[in-house]
Amino acid sequence: MQAQAKFDLNRAREALRWIYAVLGTDHEEIKDQLDFSALLKDGVTICELINALQPGTVKKINTMKAPFKQRENVEMFLKGCEAYGLKSQDLFQVNDLYEHKNLYMVVDCIYALGGMAQKKGFPGPQIGVKVADENRREFTQEQLAESNRIIGLQYGSNKGASQAGMTAYGTTRQILPD
Repeated sequence: MQAQAKFDLNRAREALRWIYAVLGTDHEEIKDQLDFSALLKDGVTICELINALQPGTVKKINTMKAPFKQRENVEMFLKGCEAYGLKSQDLFQVNDLYEHKNLYMVVDCIYALGGMAQKKGFPGPQIGVKVADENRREFTQEQLAESNRIIGLQYGSNKGASQAGMTAYGTTRQILPD
């Protein structure tokens, strides 16, 4: 129930539009998440997608309707995504798609794949957020040592404060007349 609640039909439709735009084919409109998974379950479309982004990633796409061949297609797609640069947390499990379990993960994976395609300069349609390039910085030892002399504002200043005149924790308050 929670996985179904996370599934966003509009995001799924957008992901399918992107897939079919990259492949240059017509797409079918979906009504619910079962339609979404039915279109991608055999793995043929997503294998063609990864091959369009990086030719030769999936050497042989199985067209047999046998379940183990369809699962193999999905597995090859996932391996292709990893080789393309996606991190393991961006991927879904074969059962997520094949058994209609966490279809939101499939949609998220497609968006992540679209972001990686933008980073790699794919000239076609775009979806998702472009993956940022690394911005590594190099500091000399002198620059690093200089940072030790700065007292950040978050440390504050006590301006000579002390605990003189404070009572111990738990002691009753003493009110003395002047």
